[in-house]
Amino acid sequence: MASGLPKINTEGLTSFIPEDKITELLQNKNTDKGRVREIIAKSLAKNRLNPDEMAVLLNAEDPEIIAEIKEGARNLKKTVYGNRIVLFAPLYVGNECINNCTYCGFRKSNLDVVRKTLTMKELEKEVRTLESRGHKRLILVYGEHPMYDADFIHDTVKKVYETKEGKGEIRRVNINAAPFDVEGFRKIKSAGIGTFQVFQETYHQETYRQVHPSGLKADYLWRLYSFDRAMEAGIDDVGMGALIGLYDHKFEALAMLYHTIHLEEKFGVGPHTISFPRIEPAIGTDYANHPPYQTSDADFMKMIAVIRLAVPYTGMILTAREPVALRNEAISYGVSQIDAGSDIGVGAYAREDEVSSDKKSQFVLSDNRSLDEVIGQLCDADFLPSFCTGCYRLGRTGEHFMEFAIPGFVKKFCTPNAILTLTEYLLDYASPSTREKGLRAIERELAAIPDANPLKQQLLQKLEQVKSGKRDLFF
Repeated sequence: MASGLPKINTEGLTSFIPEDKITELLQNKNTDKGRVREIIAKSLAKNRLNPDEMAVLLNAEDPEIIAEIKEGARNLKKTVYGNRIVLFAPLYVGNECINNCTYCGFRKSNLDVVRKTLTMKELEKEVRTLESRGHKRLILVYGEHPMYDADFIHDTVKKVYETKEGKGEIRRVNINAAPFDVEGFRKIKSAGIGTFQVFQETYHQETYRQVHPSGLKADYLWRLYSFDRAMEAGIDDVGMGALIGLYDHKFEALAMLYHTIHLEEKFGVGPHTISFPRIEPAIGTDYANHPPYQTSDADFMKMIAVIRLAVPYTGMILTAREPVALRNEAISYGVSQIDAGSDIGVGAYAREDEVSSDKKSQFVLSDNRSLDEVIGQLCDADFLPSFCTGCYRLGRTGEHFMEFAIPGFVKKFCTPNAILTLTEYLLDYASPSTREKGLRAIERELAAIPDANPLKQQLLQKLEQVKSGKRDLFF
């Protein structure tokens, strides 16, 4: 595509988010216990819920029912994904932006933020730093600006993949960037990306108009149809999300289900991941300090459990925006991916200049633990940290991923691959304390695999190869 951002064309498009219907569903407060249990049972059978069923769960207020919803989510997550939690790190490539989103520290009118775009040399140093800490999966984040066109994103992805530090390498790069036209998405796909994330921020059109007063992002429909263009371009792993706090969280959760249904009906593929970040304070951004629909921890936790039940096959991401205790609890309700050892200032990992990270950041993080600390604590809590990228690299993406994930077969691959990647980390990067905790976690997971399972013998053989120095083995 030509240099710069694509020209918007939404002629003939209409919203597939039925706002009046969502409002109607949320006004029905009839949450009969028997009905709730029927809905949970449907989800536990790995069937995606319908909007009216999700609304029943979202409207539940009885503590006993909410406890059952959370327990159902916990059981479903364990059934589909096992104990494993995928780890990644965000890497901000540039914070220039032409939009003026009222809630965002990167907005064009914010004079307090220090603008920065990494050179290829600086990007390489950031990647080397992350690799030296043991990271294998990154999400690259970009502002929306003509300089961050499809060619630039393609080239930065290629640079990340070719950068190696010691035994370290990045095996999967996901993207969080402005939406493109089909040609632009096709160019970015050719770099070998994993998931392309585009957050609608809010699905409520009037609120969307108010918080996006100018810039390309002001066009609701252009953003809403991002995944249609991405899938037309061959990107079959997409990640949707809503910024919780702009509008009613129940509305946003139901809207994401309608978005999911749209993708399933049109492409046969739902979202690879769903995200639900809450608004956090940002430099020079009063709106972010006083979000109009601030969601309590209790309501947030219930929403996470309901999303897990509503879309059983999807990955769910909870970032370091949230505090440690909340993240630890939310993992048990269905979250399957978290970032760790994160710093969201542009150039923050290598720290080559004197500008503090917060002055180049989009918002403020609440969880500042190192990757090693997070891995150790996950192991202590009986979870299995994972850097697995096997599904991407063996074609288990898009429709193929749905075939594996919906019945829960993905667990067959996820647990062995998590064991292998965790073993790599423990041997190459872990502190003595984390290594001990990780080895115990691996022994626990191996003991849970029946000896009669032929996969176990293959796994044990691969583990010996890893211990002898081989890397990047997976099923």
